[in-house]
Amino acid sequence: MQPLHRHVTKPRYADVVIHGDTAYWVEVADDTSLDARGQIGQVLAQIDSTLVTIGSDRTRLLQIVIHLADPADAATLDELWDAWVPQGHPPVRARVQSGLGGTCRVEMLVTAAVTQP
Repeated sequence: MQPLHRHVTKPRYADVVIHGDTAYWVEVADDTSLDARGQIGQVLAQIDSTLVTIGSDRTRLLQIVIHLADPADAATLDELWDAWVPQGHPPVRARVQSGLGGTCRVEMLVTAAVTQP
């Protein structure tokens, strides 16, 4: 059976779960007082940070499911996304509208390949 590692567990969730060579986690902006552009940029930077922590990088992203509170933010998302995703290495991506609550504008569910737990 492949190993399962939970990083930074809290009563309701873990920050990252790694099963075998695949990592799963969710990112929301640390500062939800920012506008959509600020929150999306912050979430992408937080994904980068988590990738470093787990021994991976953007070229090893497998899938990102993006939840937007307002579909009007899609153009901003696409602009920032296109500049962030490594050319030739895009993950599978889905974008959905979600009732995220409060001032949260974006949440991203991330799956990435890792070489070490």
